[in-house]
Amino acid sequence: MVRKKRRVWKAVVVTAVLFAVYVLASLWVSENFLVVREYEVSAGNGGKELRIVVIGDLHDHEFGEDNERLVQKIAAQEPDLILMDGDILNADSPSAQVPATLIRRLRETAPVYYALGNHEIAYMEQDGVASARQLVEELTQAGAVVLDRAYADLEAAGIAVRIGGLYDYAFGPDKTTGEHKALDAPADTVEFLQAFQDTDRLKIMMSHRPDSFIFGDASEVWDVDLVVSAHDHGGQVVLPFLGGMYGGDQGWFPTYIHGLYQIGRIQLFVTSGLGTNRELAPRFNNPPEIAVLKIYW
Repeated sequence: MVRKKRRVWKAVVVTAVLFAVYVLASLWVSENFLVVREYEVSAGNGGKELRIVVIGDLHDHEFGEDNERLVQKIAAQEPDLILMDGDILNADSPSAQVPATLIRRLRETAPVYYALGNHEIAYMEQDGVASARQLVEELTQAGAVVLDRAYADLEAAGIAVRIGGLYDYAFGPDKTTGEHKALDAPADTVEFLQAFQDTDRLKIMMSHRPDSFIFGDASEVWDVDLVVSAHDHGGQVVLPFLGGMYGGDQGWFPTYIHGLYQIGRIQLFVTSGLGTNRELAPRFNNPPEIAVLKIYW
């Protein structure tokens, strides 16, 4: 009986130790171990390929001095374009040094386009309009094209591309009145979307929050080939068999937090991002992601 109890206790202790090692290792990996994941996006029938790197939610984290490891891994992917999809700094960051330094280094690999996230917007609101103008100018001077309710037309890999940036909600029209909802959105958001979709180019929209296009029938209304998002950190805590636990406006165990989805007329890609700020729980079972989109057009 005594020996049996000892064996049971040994099994319990070994199990507890192994579980603790697993948890600690996963926490370390989820903060430090960069992974590169490739995704294929079919957007046309022309047979041309556009290679885009998407990063988001860095939250001032640094992978080596001046993000050396991050820069090297992105350069190794040989992208045609680099999209920085918001929350690269924090709302309470003392400066924009981390994103500005990263942009200066990444622009040597490929053109860089930058969309605002909720942390950039909160950062800019600290000191009002002057702070907003200062951040955009700093990111622009570093070498990025900053887009919010704006778009840029360009040529890349022999493909005519239109890249836009939109933080606001892209609600579709109200089914009863036909009027567009304006919750959390300036009046010119609808005008911007109407102008953005009026082209035969490959239309890619950087929208930090996937929520901006999954609610209010937005995916049924707007003609966008691909929406690229971040924001939800892949669910922050990723549980085996259950997936990511939390996703912003989508709530607990959300649907659209990581990967490629077809929603209505729109393909939506969501990266699990690179870091975290001050969430209730740290990233778990959720390594920092460099996403490579191979877009066929």
